[in-house]
Amino acid sequence: MRIANTTSRWGAGAQLLHWLMAVGILTAMVLGWVMVSLPMGVTKFQLYALHKSLGITLLALALLRILWRWVSTVPPLPTEMPSYERALAKATHRLLYALMLLMPLSGYVINSAANFPLNVFGLVQIPNVTPESPFLEAIASNLHLSFFWAFAVLLLMHIGGALRHHFILGDATFSRMLPRLRR
Repeated sequence: MRIANTTSRWGAGAQLLHWLMAVGILTAMVLGWVMVSLPMGVTKFQLYALHKSLGITLLALALLRILWRWVSTVPPLPTEMPSYERALAKATHRLLYALMLLMPLSGYVINSAANFPLNVFGLVQIPNVTPESPFLEAIASNLHLSFFWAFAVLLLMHIGGALRHHFILGDATFSRMLPRLRR
């Protein structure tokens, strides 16, 4: 399999980043949902630490993914796709990329404004980006929650669109993001 993208399909590099981020984003969303409902205790703090570490990792992967997309060939959408669907796909992808950056950044601001240390997987201590501020923490928390719901809607649209292309339209839009299995 080719590492680089071609004009007809995504390469192994783009596929790896896509699927790593897909698993990471879904994991972070589930962790976030679960951890906020737990009572104070060790498990809650451990889940918060894991959620934050995963968020910073996803931010780094998002930056790498944007760089990869910027320097690589981008396979075009199917020519038979109506213009409104092309516009919807382009807007959805741009918003997903924006949220891949905004979600972890808003989480970082929440953490900083709450004056918590940000220790990524117990390996790297990241300094706070803001001074302690309950007001800023509340704003960032509200944004983080809003971004969560926007992300959830866009992910459902993205997944639904991919499945529609694969099972209903029968085109290669979805399969070109899957590794080709060699016999």
